[in-house]
Amino acid sequence: MFTNEIKELVKNRGVVVLLILAPIVYPMLYCGLYWNETLLDVPIAVVDPSNTSLSRQFIRHMDASPDVAVHCRCASLEEARQQFASGAVHGVLSIPADFSALLQRGEQAHVSVYSDMSSFLYYRSMVLASNYVALEMGQNIQVQRLSQQGIVGAQSDMLARPLPYEGVVLYNSDMGFASFLMPAILILILHQTLFFGIGMAAGADREDKRRLSWNTLFTRSSLYVLLYALLTLYVVGFVPKFFHLPHLGNPLTLLAFAIPFLLATVFFALSCSVFNPNRETQLVLFLFFSLILLFLSGISWPESNLPAFWRIFAQLFPATFGIRAYIKINSMGAGIAQIQTELAGLWIQTAVYFITALLTHRWALQRQTRNCPN
Repeated sequence: MFTNEIKELVKNRGVVVLLILAPIVYPMLYCGLYWNETLLDVPIAVVDPSNTSLSRQFIRHMDASPDVAVHCRCASLEEARQQFASGAVHGVLSIPADFSALLQRGEQAHVSVYSDMSSFLYYRSMVLASNYVALEMGQNIQVQRLSQQGIVGAQSDMLARPLPYEGVVLYNSDMGFASFLMPAILILILHQTLFFGIGMAAGADREDKRRLSWNTLFTRSSLYVLLYALLTLYVVGFVPKFFHLPHLGNPLTLLAFAIPFLLATVFFALSCSVFNPNRETQLVLFLFFSLILLFLSGISWPESNLPAFWRIFAQLFPATFGIRAYIKINSMGAGIAQIQTELAGLWIQTAVYFITALLTHRWALQRQTRNCPN
């Protein structure tokens, strides 16, 4: 029976694509898109009516930062706005005409920064570069003023920097977009391809009028778990290392997470598959649910800020606990003790969906017997 199920699986091209090819190709494709990790040298326009040594120094430091690059210098904000509207730049730096005069008089000078908010990455690059340059130049100017008053050395440095700042970024030191997003995507790929592949196989059975049995249920469960055990090893073991994504997880901890995650996903998919009338239904559901599950996982928006209904609704899907557990393990180096909540949720889902798989298949068998008594 196991051999026959493998033959039936291989004959169905759509199921092969979803269950086997998609988990192999999708991780490579998505990770390849974010290979560079961070957004560098965002083009910006500069408006500098001051045109003094201090304003030019500010612009040089902005251009030297890894986040932005000066694409053009404009005579007015209107000209810069035209560059922005054409898409040539994603930000504008405007320095006032009295920039140098204000600083020389010991007064504050204000630099205006305009950012393209169609992507938060543009905003991040623009704000980081301008803030770092403004802070660094401000401290240097303060040190020069103190030295003119005869305060030099450590004392001037302490007065110019009364609260020294040192940022330490945990778990994603490069602040890379792929390191933030791809661990969640990898688990979602496993969940979605397994769920929709099983559903498509069930729809194909109904179209071909293939009879179900209890042996079919248990044989398929074993086949899917064994197949995805190998694919999970590839997705969570090989892919992160190949693309230099965070991979701090202990192999035993990953194993302790992968077992209930695969079991819960298989039984969840089998429970739902009996209601799938044909192959095409799964493709519609695939498009509808994939982004929703990513949002519900709490990766794109903090779980604590989700409405109560959606927090509860999210716990129906193995992907929710799977994504949260995997990020803790592989991105943050968590052990089993730190993922007890997620493991408990996955094992509860495994038990509940095993029972629902039995009940739904019993209902399907009874319906099959009534329709085809012979």
